[in-house]
Amino acid sequence: MKRQKRDKLTRAHAKGYQAGISGRSKENCPFQSFDTRSQWLGGWREAVGDRQIGLSVR
Repeated sequence: MKRQKRDKLTRAHAKGYQAGISGRSKENCPFQSFDTRSQWLGGWREAVGDRQIGLSVR
């Protein structure tokens, strides 16, 4: 059985979260489409908030 690809918006959110938790700038968003960029930035903001309360990836 083949694995389905995740939704592009879900993947963009996850990539934004990874970028935010690792301390990258939001200016590094690789997406141009409004919806996809919005999801990436949402993940980035969530990760920055998590970093501020003490969650981090080591």
